[in-house]
Amino acid sequence: MALTNNALQDADAQSIFTSAGTHGDIVTVMYLCNTDVTYQTANVFLVGSGDAADPALNIIYSNVSISAGDTLVIDMEKIVLATGDSVQANCSANNVVIATVSSLAV
Repeated sequence: MALTNNALQDADAQSIFTSAGTHGDIVTVMYLCNTDVTYQTANVFLVGSGDAADPALNIIYSNVSISAGDTLVIDMEKIVLATGDSVQANCSANNVVIATVSSLAV
């Protein structure tokens, strides 16, 4: 099991996890922690290898509100990624939402 941590930005979605496993990876849980004193919103995308984050195509969480000091936990389903696929995200303010992804190589 591996952990990846990233501070989200308010610009274009950035990769918070990219599958590098020989046969892919399973994302077991994701946490989006708002460290700010005001609520923030976040977007999360599942992006195929070579593709870009697209709100009309591969968004899985759109403008989700995260209260000040709270954490959004995404753990209901496991996500299987092929090598090169990625989870990408952005938020409403720079460096205040921390994304943590737990993964397992297949």
